[in-house]
Amino acid sequence: MGRTEDDLRRTLRRIDGRGYPAYRDLKGTWQLPRFKLMVRHVQGDPFAAPTRVAAFLEPARAGFPAAAIATASRRTGLSCLLARTFASRARGARPERAGSGRSGEVAMTDPGQAVLPNTAVILGPDGSVEARFTVGLPAAGRRVLGRQAEKLLLETVPGLVCATLLYAAHDPAEVRGHAEVNEDADHLRSQLAGRGLVAFIADGALLPRRSGIDDRPMNLGQATLFTSPPSLQVTLERLNAPPLAGMGIPRGVNLLVGGGYHGKSTVLDAVARGVYNHRPGDGRECVVTDLGAAKVQAEDGRSVAGVDISPFIGALPGGQDTTSFSTPNASGSTSQAAAIIEALEAGTRLLLIDEDTAATNFMIRDRRMQALVRGDDEPITPFIDRVRSLSEDAGVSTLLVIGGSGDYLDVADRVLAMIHYRPRDLTAEARAVAADHPTGRLAEEAPVRWPLRHRFPDPRSVRPGRGRRERHIKVQGRTAVAFGNDRIELAGVSQIVSWAQTRAIALAAAHSRTHMGAGAAMEDVLAALEAELARGGLDVLDPGRPGDLALPRMQEVGAALSRLRSLRVAGG
Repeated sequence: MGRTEDDLRRTLRRIDGRGYPAYRDLKGTWQLPRFKLMVRHVQGDPFAAPTRVAAFLEPARAGFPAAAIATASRRTGLSCLLARTFASRARGARPERAGSGRSGEVAMTDPGQAVLPNTAVILGPDGSVEARFTVGLPAAGRRVLGRQAEKLLLETVPGLVCATLLYAAHDPAEVRGHAEVNEDADHLRSQLAGRGLVAFIADGALLPRRSGIDDRPMNLGQATLFTSPPSLQVTLERLNAPPLAGMGIPRGVNLLVGGGYHGKSTVLDAVARGVYNHRPGDGRECVVTDLGAAKVQAEDGRSVAGVDISPFIGALPGGQDTTSFSTPNASGSTSQAAAIIEALEAGTRLLLIDEDTAATNFMIRDRRMQALVRGDDEPITPFIDRVRSLSEDAGVSTLLVIGGSGDYLDVADRVLAMIHYRPRDLTAEARAVAADHPTGRLAEEAPVRWPLRHRFPDPRSVRPGRGRRERHIKVQGRTAVAFGNDRIELAGVSQIVSWAQTRAIALAAAHSRTHMGAGAAMEDVLAALEAELARGGLDVLDPGRPGDLALPRMQEVGAALSRLRSLRVAGG
């Protein structure tokens, strides 16, 4: 039977008052009345990272009905509900005076608004539940507070488990809703390609967020709900609800235009986040986008390693080769060119661009500037002259927010205007305007072949270790990672949704070395890594089985590798 609740109680009383290292006696598995408590890593002192534990419930004890866990989509939706509920309850579980440092703290990674496979709560196909969280083992100074630890582990933690991880602890309608809504989102997305679409926004969707740092939906009374223009309205099927009408964004070159503060960037951001599912009540539950969509922008100062940016940047002064371009300090135009090529390398079939974060000289060179600066003296072929080739020759669509250059009307398949937060299809009007007001701009496009030159990353240049530590990875918020002796800046990778996803991205970048070498191009490395994660789950990234990982996309893993300043590649 193993160690029991009584054994755990006796152990805690035995070590009461001893030095903090005595808590190491807790490591291992304890069979409590309702679940197994697994102590996987014991913190070194009360001020260190807290102790990692897990609660494992057998299917009969968890009690979830077969319908709630019938598919992977349903299990993911439900696991996020459980994790969100546990995390919320745990925040209020710490006693006011628990001791030194993190004493008495119970914490679980909160999934937030996005619904992603994660390691906070793992719901098995058989209905078993494994919840991973941390506890701060109580101490006075650096002395064990055994009685307080007894209350923490044998009262507080079991109370949280029973209040959040059992089917009986939830409203059955809430359980069913989280399972079915997530399954429906996956089903909606699965229909896009067959309908010739790259994204879908349901009628009635609530797109605005509370603020730039609060991903929750804006209060209903302050927001305008989305309504599709008739010409772009489509109806998609759902598995658990009636068919759903909304705006389908077709493949090709699509512009979002309109005045400032009318909702253009809000729509683009919703489409960008549509690569992920969202919790019921988020407002974007039925906004879905092609899984490989990438939002790209200019990033002055980023590093670039061996990227073929020649479709956009020709011969540079000094003769630098742009078919294998490297720099520790990219300009706005070279960084945006590199971001697009790196996105294609990771399998992107939809580019999302907002002119507010783009390099102007990369996006457009108007007729007057063409007349002033000769083509021979300008190495940049602007995006306007490549966007149609990307669509027609490479199969890569674009959704572009544009308000400052009417030249893009000449290359667009569709023009969608946001007027007072409501979309209108102005394609016909835009074509008439383009015909009535020619700009005289000359296309600068030269023939280009897609795909481009491959990159072959050198595994020796991906160095996550530091000193004697084989792996030194510290996540510093959502947008930065200490990686060995290097630092990866991810502020320009805007589709990362959480700290947990950033941590998984960093670990995946380190793990990707196992797939490098032997003629493996970057796209091969990412494909192999994605397949490994699909087979083994997120635990392949960290044998310690932490509870703070959320599934990354290969677009973001590739972006992190590409921004690693130590990265070296060979061309092929």
